[in-house]
Amino acid sequence: MTVDYKKLAEPSVQVAEAVTRWNNDPEILHFIRPSKNQDEFGKKKIVTVDDLAERMRRQTIYLVYLDDQLIGELGFEVDPELLHKKEKGTAWLGIALGEAAARGRGIGGAAIRYLEDQIRIAGCRRIELGVFEFNARAIGLYRKMGYVEIGRIPAFTWWQGKMWQDIRMEKYL
Repeated sequence: MTVDYKKLAEPSVQVAEAVTRWNNDPEILHFIRPSKNQDEFGKKKIVTVDDLAERMRRQTIYLVYLDDQLIGELGFEVDPELLHKKEKGTAWLGIALGEAAARGRGIGGAAIRYLEDQIRIAGCRRIELGVFEFNARAIGLYRKMGYVEIGRIPAFTWWQGKMWQDIRMEKYL
């Protein structure tokens, strides 16, 4: 098993199609994107090359490959407005392992360690992230990796007939 990370330098139709597929996969979409209600939850989300280019203006994005197959993306943004704790020099972390072959194999933890190294190189000393309260597996991984809870945002996302909190976590590097 070989896992590689490649910085996204030029958005492509193939990457946009993969991200679209992951954002609409019923097995994982509730982990990837928040929804305000059932109608929004069920709406198909199309990601275009232009969408990726816009994200690249504010985020550093890495593509994750398993044995040369694109399986996910991860990235960070420095000092975005959505931070719970407005501390200068904070990187907001995001990760989506979209392909089923990537899950449950330790790739998520390795990807986060890789991203933490890139964040250090970028000069940030603090990371913040949000994780939906029903995502117990991710919460456990983040805690194991040294992230601590710093707050909660109530009624943040809809899933399975109700609204759930977003748990905000941080780690100092």
